[in-house]
Amino acid sequence: MYLRAITPVLERFSKLYPALGITGPRQSGKTTIAKTLFKHLPYVSLENIDTRFQAQNDPRAFLANYRQGAIFDEVQHVPELLSYLQEIVDESPVKGRYVLTGSQNFALSHHVSQSLSGRIGMTTLLPLSLSELGMPINVNSAIFKGGYPGLHSLNMHPLDFYPSYIQTYIERDVRQLKNIENIGRFQTFLKLCAGRVGQILNLSSFAQDCGISHTTVRQWLNILEASYLIFFLQPFHQSFNKRLIKMPKLYFYDTGLACTLLGLEKESQLETHYLKGALFENLIVLEIFKKRLNQGLPANLYFWRDRTGHEVDLLAEWGGDIHAIEIKAGSTFQSDFIKNVQYFCELSQTAKGYLIYTGQQNGSHAKVKLVPIDEIDQLTQLLG
Repeated sequence: MYLRAITPVLERFSKLYPALGITGPRQSGKTTIAKTLFKHLPYVSLENIDTRFQAQNDPRAFLANYRQGAIFDEVQHVPELLSYLQEIVDESPVKGRYVLTGSQNFALSHHVSQSLSGRIGMTTLLPLSLSELGMPINVNSAIFKGGYPGLHSLNMHPLDFYPSYIQTYIERDVRQLKNIENIGRFQTFLKLCAGRVGQILNLSSFAQDCGISHTTVRQWLNILEASYLIFFLQPFHQSFNKRLIKMPKLYFYDTGLACTLLGLEKESQLETHYLKGALFENLIVLEIFKKRLNQGLPANLYFWRDRTGHEVDLLAEWGGDIHAIEIKAGSTFQSDFIKNVQYFCELSQTAKGYLIYTGQQNGSHAKVKLVPIDEIDQLTQLLG
């Protein structure tokens, strides 16, 4: 079992709130960490049909069995349970009494905001980070395998893991969120998303390539985002008197999943793949994203692009400081790698510039700090 970096946050929140929420993708380790940290609480899976029936049909009688607390796993199956849980918590607000896990983001958050606002400490657990894996970083391997704990603990080949994961996701989560009649077309749409990793969202392109309406594109993107398959990086809000791109960029919560959707069957195929740079960018954005979530902090991550072609891959706005980060899959430093970061820092006058790349040279060049990927954990500790 892997030591999860979010553990101190979960332990701290359990002493501050009557309920603790852990959301994240399926098989990211939510159940494992909940059972490990809160062994004294009975475990209740709401994916069990009989248990779910009891909770839905007589929630008060169901919760009466757990007045001292419990771990309710995949609580999005019975969201109405949270309203009744609020009554119990308000009567006796014992800290760390209930642990709720869920693999649907918006569905769970909607009911949490209605029922348990101010009573629950919310966290997000994503697949393993590079530092949690605790091994020397091989870029192609890290991208191709992704970070799901089950894949790594069993040393599975991605093709033995992800196709089954995708099929299970479609059968369980998609059908619960929305009754999609043409599942085949939805699967095509999912593959199209993988082909647009790191790109500005273009609804017209999606609609045309998949043969669906703009409205359906938005609905399907919402489903993928709600179930922790994709996320969007929003554009930075400061314009510096320049016209900016206003649409977000699309990324996957796991690069291994994206590789499988792209049809990659071998790690070596990444070396010459046209999306290697975008997948590397996805990996780094995700790594910094995980670092923030594992600290219980808001991500506050953006990208910046103006209409003249200047772009910075990642902007981190933390503690009043702006960190401009360029991400390159190249292993040999070139001055062109940092020209956009330099341009942005000149506009900002206060931002600090960084380059994360696959080379070995560190130090600084023209006030931009060079960060080999092997040092990314030290960088995120420094910045965060």
